[in-house]
Amino acid sequence: MKAVRATVTGRVQGVSFRYYTEERALELGVTGWVRNEPDGSVALHAEGDDRAVDALVEWCRTGPAPARVRDVAVREATETGATMFETRH
Repeated sequence: MKAVRATVTGRVQGVSFRYYTEERALELGVTGWVRNEPDGSVALHAEGDDRAVDALVEWCRTGPAPARVRDVAVREATETGATMFETRH
């Protein structure tokens, strides 16, 4: 099991980034959350199988078609025991 926190910067708000991140997380079986930040970035917490979490982070480096990701800063996190992936507001 792996848990990470990531901050995605670039043009990532107003392009359905959170929606598609949640969709991809569900496909991969990753739990956690995604939310917009006041500074224009998107933050996420992801936990689950190592490969699945890595795949979600890798997907975030590109995101959905309208997004223009500049950077994805990732750090290890503590598992929260999340049972689903959700979009937070």
